[in-house]
Amino acid sequence: MDWRAILDDFGANWHIYVSMPFIAAIIGYITKRAAIEMMFKPLEFVGVGYLGWQGVIPRNSHRMASTAMELMTTNLIDPKEIFARLDPKKVTEELREPISRAVDEITRELLAQYQPNLWELMPQQAQRLVLSRVQAEAPRIVEKLMRELSANIEDVLDVKDMAVRNLVRDKAMLNRLIRDTAQPEMRFIAMSGVYFGFIIGLIQLVAWALTKNPWIMPIFGGLTGWLTDWLALKMIFFPRQPKKFFGVGWQGMFQKRRMEVAHDYGDLIAKEILTVRNVMEAVLTGPKSDRLYAMIQREVQRSIDTQTSIAKPFVVAAVGSRKYQEMKHEAARKAIERIPDTLRHVETYATDALDIRNTIIKQIQQLTPLQYEGLLRPAFKQDEWKLIAVGAIIGFLVGELQVLLVLH
Repeated sequence: MDWRAILDDFGANWHIYVSMPFIAAIIGYITKRAAIEMMFKPLEFVGVGYLGWQGVIPRNSHRMASTAMELMTTNLIDPKEIFARLDPKKVTEELREPISRAVDEITRELLAQYQPNLWELMPQQAQRLVLSRVQAEAPRIVEKLMRELSANIEDVLDVKDMAVRNLVRDKAMLNRLIRDTAQPEMRFIAMSGVYFGFIIGLIQLVAWALTKNPWIMPIFGGLTGWLTDWLALKMIFFPRQPKKFFGVGWQGMFQKRRMEVAHDYGDLIAKEILTVRNVMEAVLTGPKSDRLYAMIQREVQRSIDTQTSIAKPFVVAAVGSRKYQEMKHEAARKAIERIPDTLRHVETYATDALDIRNTIIKQIQQLTPLQYEGLLRPAFKQDEWKLIAVGAIIGFLVGELQVLLVLH
């Protein structure tokens, strides 16, 4: 090997040699940024036929959401324990005024609909007596329903289905759940490309000096894109426990940030996914909502029978047996119609009482390292080979461009 010829070439073309580790560092950074953005963007498929791209997370939104929420409902949230924190008496007190208004409206509407003449002929004092009796009964119904719901919440609410539906419907929210939770890891991935790329570039410099083979640059470019992606992804999660390598301590970044992640994850889940409003919507429109409606209908109809127990034969005679049954169904329907508006008055109390955020923070800290890894790992695991492959392709193309610039 003619070392003098190599040194002479280095002296004549030093700027080319010096540029190699820096270009490799740039390749490392670009491939990392590309991999990160390709995870999240675009939200919808862009392309023609099979030729195109959709962000890895938005494309697999249902699987990603299901995996994340399976972990949450298995290890972080116990619906029965959470909803037991709601005090039925306190809920009833918070809803007393809106319930009173709703009862007043429903009673007047029903009597005007089914026995208009009787209601109009009744003195105001008699009307007030009827309304006050019904209004006095309504809080008892609400309290009873709350106790029944609290004891059987899983019969009327599927927390996992609720969370998955919200995340699939709003892919940007799913992106935020992963991106905001793993923001430092994303920065690390991007910057690691610079450091790893520079080191690989130094090896490339030596290989080029020894061989002058035009394949060196694209091969090392592809190697930089592939290896730096692979290393960065591994270093996020592994090792799960602190270990020493050549005297230097290291633990996977995500594992090391458990406390910070717990707070970020708890904040986002409590503010955007397991909100009182979303829970109410799920209870009222979810796959188990028919059970709630059956409970409400049963209690409303039972209350009407109780209120009219003494005068029931006369009421039935006045309106007819069929219309009496219709009236009970209509009362239940109108009560159900007003639930969303009525329950808004209890949001503040329910948010404080359920305390979703602090519950999640506490539970995350008690997960095993493998369980905890599941908060983020599914976002990378299944499709990480595609991100690494894209990094390698970009690196190879930049390396080929580097050859063209050097040779021409």
